Amino acid sequence: MAKTKQFTITVDNRPGAAAAIAKTLGSAKVNILALLGTAQGATGTVQLVAENPKQARKALDAARISYKETSAETYHLPNKAGALAGCLARLAARGVNLNSIHATAAKGGKTASIVVTVQGESGMAAGAS
Repeated sequence: MAKTKQFTITVDNRPGAAAAIAKTLGSAKVNILALLGTAQGATGTVQLVAENPKQARKALDAARISYKETSAETYHLPNKAGALAGCLARLAARGVNLNSIHATAAKGGKTASIVVTVQGESGMAAGAS
């Protein structure tokens, strides 16, 4: 498990909203390790983990993109059936209540990665307003 930061950005639900965030970070040479976007009517959220959170924060601030920063944990698992269930069962046995989770694995890859935030994490309000 590696500790990291997750950035949550509220966006208008329109074409190009996620692309603008990716362009901002890419132009600042920020590598995005994980990303999840969801829409809820006219708005949506983009949750992302960057390889260098400090660099991501600086780029988002410079672009005046508002965000919420939350502590997160990244787990790397074998890319096989049951690995995710086992990891989640271990977290549950420790009494960890997840606030968010997203996972990914490349077909044929040997590892999968999950990012979790824990319920009760206050996070830090940050970013341009």
